[in-house]
Amino acid sequence: MQMGNVVRFLLGGLFLALAGCATSPQKPNADSATLAQAAYRDPGKPSMMLITMVNNRTGKGGHTSLMINASQRVIFDPAGSFRADVVPEYNDVLYGITPAVFEAYRSSHARQTFHVVTQEVALTPEQAERAFQLATSNGRVPGAYCANATSGLMAQIPGFESLHRTFFPVRLQEQFGTLPGVVTERYYENDSEDLQAGIAANNAQLNTQ
Repeated sequence: MQMGNVVRFLLGGLFLALAGCATSPQKPNADSATLAQAAYRDPGKPSMMLITMVNNRTGKGGHTSLMINASQRVIFDPAGSFRADVVPEYNDVLYGITPAVFEAYRSSHARQTFHVVTQEVALTPEQAERAFQLATSNGRVPGAYCANATSGLMAQIPGFESLHRTFFPVRLQEQFGTLPGVVTERYYENDSEDLQAGIAANNAQLNTQ
């Protein structure tokens, strides 16, 4: 096998292994008025939360995202699958992350085959705003680059330069877990393994609130 074919084969295998953040069609960008109307500022302290979807059978990661609580609370969801009528998106950033929306996001990803690991750390207002600016200026992320994009973003935040860029969600989770002050939780549900079914159910619930 020629070297070029070998490289393509290896990359293909990597992308298949990371298909959890590679399969959904992109949602059209919302306009500025919609984003402004949806903006939500959480009363809690500035923080960021690394969110990792972990396969219950293999222990491997399926997706990585990052919730940032700054001047407003958003989720950087690179190449993500989550969709909700009340949650506008612009370049892989989800806006209007109220407590109910966060619960819907987490619940949608937790199912028979995956659980959700959340790792939260407090930030200074300056760190949080830097994270927000990096997320909202990043642009769309190609499929299978969710952990790569998230790790690259976090390494640019002052105080988090020690984080190494990686394609693997669980490796990023393990790195992040070694940082001081990180609070880790694991969330499980036992409903259908169909991600889209969970997203649809939570979308319907958000629409009734």
